[in-house]
Amino acid sequence: MLESSSTMFKDPDLRAEIVSSILGQEVKLYDNQTNKTRANILSLEDFHLRQILGKQQVENELFIDEKYFFDPQYDSDFTHLSDSAECMRGDEPYERPNGWYRMALKVKGKYPDGDTWLGPDGWRSHSVAGEWPVSYHGTSSDGARGIINSHYKAGDRDLYGRGIYSTPDIRVAENERYTKTFKSKKTGKSYKVILQNRINPERREVCRRSDYWLIPVGEGTPAWKEKQIAERAIRPYGILIQEMKDEDDSDDSDSDDSDSDSDDSDSDDDLL
Repeated sequence: MLESSSTMFKDPDLRAEIVSSILGQEVKLYDNQTNKTRANILSLEDFHLRQILGKQQVENELFIDEKYFFDPQYDSDFTHLSDSAECMRGDEPYERPNGWYRMALKVKGKYPDGDTWLGPDGWRSHSVAGEWPVSYHGTSSDGARGIINSHYKAGDRDLYGRGIYSTPDIRVAENERYTKTFKSKKTGKSYKVILQNRINPERREVCRRSDYWLIPVGEGTPAWKEKQIAERAIRPYGILIQEMKDEDDSDDSDSDDSDSDSDDSDSDDDLL
């Protein structure tokens, strides 16, 4: 009998592998039976900032405590979703991530301005007051570089200005230049990973190419201010994962260096 997505993607070891692939650094499961200290546990805040601002790897081991990192009760399985029902989030169109499984991050109660930005739980097609629109960004599994090699972190050579880029179109984020893959030691299968965010419409600029969104971060902005901008403007709330088909699994992410020099290109495609 085939294992269902809901069962497979709730496996703690696989989840640790997924977080490791995103960070480009091994992240182990914290187990209070064997781990004597809670030092070096990766918080959601630190995970957020590593993605947004490109913080470097730490020398010590990293752990995740499943109870405080993921929130499985809010997971959503879109792997076999085929309907095209129109949805709105933050008064903007939201196309659900068909074909993906969303692992919910434990973000409720994490921000001082409350949870209105998330909107209410459960299926709905309409938007509600105060919630933020949805955006996506591909991730990198290239551990050799240590950080996400993309414009999700604040950069200074962007066509539309310095800042944090994401997209409302999951197909843009899914582009192979933005989404690296990893092969799980746990399952032996290869996967794609994308982050799903909510983005503050008051702090976002729609670029000339409308499927690129920018959170401006001015040149010379101090680190503490960049952290504040990131927390107030863009918040990852789910990790999307998709098993790759056999025909798409011929190339390992570590052998693809096509985006390593992308900062020097003038193409719009280098922005995410």
